[in-house]
Amino acid sequence: MTNIGCKTVFNARNLLLVFLSIQITSCTGQVKEKPISDIKESEVYTQPIILNQNTTFPQIHTNLNGMVREFVRTIYQDKNGNYWFGTNGDGIICYKGQSLEKIKISGISPNFRVLEIVEDEAGYIWFGTSEGLIKYDGKEFKTFSKKNGLLNEEIWGLTIDKEGLIWVGGTRGVSHFDGEKFIPFSLPISKVENAKPMLSDKLVFKIIEDKSGNMWFATDGNGIFKYNNGEFFQLTAKNELTNNNVADILEDKQGNIWIGTFYGGVSKFDGKTYTNFTKDGIIAGVETYNFYEDSQGNIWFTAEGYGVYRYDGNNFKQFTTEDGLTSNVTQSILEDNKGQVWFGSWQGLSIYDGQKIMNAKDKEPWTN
Repeated sequence: MTNIGCKTVFNARNLLLVFLSIQITSCTGQVKEKPISDIKESEVYTQPIILNQNTTFPQIHTNLNGMVREFVRTIYQDKNGNYWFGTNGDGIICYKGQSLEKIKISGISPNFRVLEIVEDEAGYIWFGTSEGLIKYDGKEFKTFSKKNGLLNEEIWGLTIDKEGLIWVGGTRGVSHFDGEKFIPFSLPISKVENAKPMLSDKLVFKIIEDKSGNMWFATDGNGIFKYNNGEFFQLTAKNELTNNNVADILEDKQGNIWIGTFYGGVSKFDGKTYTNFTKDGIIAGVETYNFYEDSQGNIWFTAEGYGVYRYDGNNFKQFTTEDGLTSNVTQSILEDNKGQVWFGSWQGLSIYDGQKIMNAKDKEPWTN
């Protein structure tokens, strides 16, 4: 725990190590295989069932009517306008225009974590979770685990490429999924000097495909791998990457690659040179991630203990608790189809309407 001024914040990296050490133990030797037949119609928990659930941290803004004990790790709005909230230990919560629903999936503990949410061309929603890969086809949920060939059920990186192939990254490496089978995808065994992975030397935190069809893999301690047509290029601290423990990557509309690390802050890579915003003292906070590009081309990201930054192409604006954030430790960012920017933190959900940050329930009463 660190103190920022008179504000007390929790170091997410240390908490990550604590609760993931438990997860890794179960993933590496004590996994209970789940039967992977098609899941029946999902059950849902509606708001009244879990009102007044105890929370880990005092809630300042809404915690989705008592459904979230810790925080919302990822937020997604699908093509139909439905909101999906992936939580840290409370599974999936959704809003389809009437009421909040907590999804209960047969064969899975309700207390799972959701790290990524993506949507394919057919409108199916895919969830990367601590219990494997979950698919929602609009009616039913289906879970894929090690029994189906998944390397590891703790999924961190998840993306769908232009060909519809699903790429999955976890603590045991990368595989891709064509809807029927998982095929392992081996990254080079080249290791950086003095690599210091926090969880696994095979862990891939983030996977993206750029506009040219290159695949990018952000790793835990081994820098970044760029892949195309059988060839790999590795970005490491030896060639100006600020830190080899890469937490997040994003390609913006101009084709720049934004890189967030656990120990080296934020940089931007244009394919030839790096601009190191943290190292050069332009912004504060060495632990950075949760990149998001909004409809206006602004780049948003979080800096652990320093709130949220927005880059408009020329300047950075910092948002902290003094601007209305509930905490300077923010875990998720999303712009919805109304142009509102959502923030999920340890102490509730906030919304920025372009003028100020406020309790999400003041803009969207259904979240209360």
